[in-house]
Amino acid sequence: MIRIMFVCHGNICRSPMAEYIFKKMLEEKGISEGFTVASSATSSEEISFSGIGNPVYPPARAELKKHGIDCGTKRAVRLKSEDYGEYDLFIGMDSYNIRNMQRILNGDIDCKIRKLMDFTERGGDVADPWYSDRFDIAYRDIYDGCKGLLEELLK
Repeated sequence: MIRIMFVCHGNICRSPMAEYIFKKMLEEKGISEGFTVASSATSSEEISFSGIGNPVYPPARAELKKHGIDCGTKRAVRLKSEDYGEYDLFIGMDSYNIRNMQRILNGDIDCKIRKLMDFTERGGDVADPWYSDRFDIAYRDIYDGCKGLLEELLK
């Protein structure tokens, strides 16, 4: 069983998009049972004081839907230090996420933290649609990163 946690700042745009894009790729290959896939945030901005996270941001949900992907009732959750022992890989969307993941997870002694775009030829950060409103570009980056991640895992 390979356990993967996708991570972004708020867990309402990029990381849930990655979670559900990757899950669809696994389903299409018929290998879902060999994986646990989740997503989380480095901040608590999208989580209420009662602990209930906001749902996936509507434009992110709409972009996924354009590609036949349903993210159901997914709500934002925050990454916790205890998650380090529960997952094999933590995949961040940008350099800022990586820095915050290392802080939250108390370092990365087992080299589990990676950046999604490092699985592509382009490298860099996943475009942040929160600021650009370009969910199509974020989708492209995330799709390409997930495809490269899956190819590496299947080697």
